[in-house]
Amino acid sequence: MKIDLKQAADVITKYKNFVITSHVNPDGDALGSVLGLAHYLKAIGKNVTCLIDDDLPANFNILPGYELLSKPGQIIEKIDLLIVLDTGIDRIGQIKELANAPILNIDHHISNNSTVDYLYVDPDRAATGEIIFQLLKFMKAAFDKNIATCLYTAIATDCGFFRYANTTALTMRIGAELLEFDVKPNLISEAIEKKTLTAVRGIALALNTLEIFKNGKIALLAITQDILAQCVSTEGFIDLARIIEGVDVAVMVKYVDENTCRISMRSKTTNVSLIAETFGGGGHIRAAGCTMHAPVGAAKETIVAAIEQSMEDSYNA
Repeated sequence: MKIDLKQAADVITKYKNFVITSHVNPDGDALGSVLGLAHYLKAIGKNVTCLIDDDLPANFNILPGYELLSKPGQIIEKIDLLIVLDTGIDRIGQIKELANAPILNIDHHISNNSTVDYLYVDPDRAATGEIIFQLLKFMKAAFDKNIATCLYTAIATDCGFFRYANTTALTMRIGAELLEFDVKPNLISEAIEKKTLTAVRGIALALNTLEIFKNGKIALLAITQDILAQCVSTEGFIDLARIIEGVDVAVMVKYVDENTCRISMRSKTTNVSLIAETFGGGGHIRAAGCTMHAPVGAAKETIVAAIEQSMEDSYNA
């Protein structure tokens, strides 16, 4: 059932025991939104468990409450409501099966059409963190440094630290208001951008895989198993392809196992969300992704062909 922000607040108010989760391969918006909401709920006396069914990026340990995040293990007892943030229920791993409770799904991805008990989607927001900020404002939350730091990180990372096209005047106003609670944007950006020497050398390996297609309009990076052995995190790698002059769509094909890859896409004009949806994924018009059950080589060919076809269709429309 689709609901508005007031109804979302009402649902949260009437329950006591919560599990909050987000998508596998979690990013700053996922983790920041989960923890920002968790801090508020704990402050008003609710019982909260934060679960992510994947490994956590170590760079985000700067987030207050990072230690609250854990992987699911067994059936979750005493849960009144499962809150799913920044994704549909198809990307939360086994948590959906382990948490037998009504689901409140809050997201900013236009492709989210999950069938859940309560669904709130606002595709005009730059990050789910913006929606959580608005929700807490509606609930008259007493913001503190912990909540503000988490939500600032959620928002800033999803709009490229206020550089991407999804940055709006509201995004900037929310960011400014959160800074009033002694958030340290320099420390956040430094922690997230920090890489080990091995990881920096991994960037060089990734750049060696760079391929250009369609007369320079598509740039692709292939993150193989060998590269991943040297750099666990590939955060920001796709931007190395995105900034190339003349490139419209940047793609990163990342090895998961011998027959599975994760595809990430960033664009300047092409609607990559539609492309991702054809493979069971989704996202935003300018940033989207999916999982492809194929080896890296085959996945590369498939996604490039799909992007080229989308460009041709747009040109002929």
